[in-house]
Amino acid sequence: MKCPYCGFEESKVVDSRSTEDNMSIRRRRECLSCAKRYTTYEKIEDLPILVIKKDQRRDYFDKSKIINGLIKACEKRPVSRAQIESIAEDVEKRISNQMLTEVKSEYIGEVIMENLKSVDEIAYVRFASVYRQFKDVNTFIEEIKKLMSTK
Repeated sequence: MKCPYCGFEESKVVDSRSTEDNMSIRRRRECLSCAKRYTTYEKIEDLPILVIKKDQRRDYFDKSKIINGLIKACEKRPVSRAQIESIAEDVEKRISNQMLTEVKSEYIGEVIMENLKSVDEIAYVRFASVYRQFKDVNTFIEEIKKLMSTK
């Protein structure tokens, strides 16, 4: 680590602590040449996750897209923003925990629906209708029958 004051490349760590979000480490360093102190931050390098769409295009994973889709599905339903964000977090954690760098959009949709089913059944059917591209009323009825049979 180069000293920002004199450019010397060696320093010693005087103090280390986690940041408030526990996503990085704040380190106070002291230059071994000029003895001035400065702060550095270390964080884990995130590997970008690519989502493989149905048409085989690849796009970067974006949790905000999941949140936006859930907000639409949960519109005028008793589902809190915290519950929506919790579902999105769960999807992101599952992908990260599997150490995947590429994930199919179908997998993401199934994980969302699995979570949404236990939160609000109407929002689940709304999300499923868009995700599974329901063609007619009969498809809706079939999904509702499946939902009722699992109770």
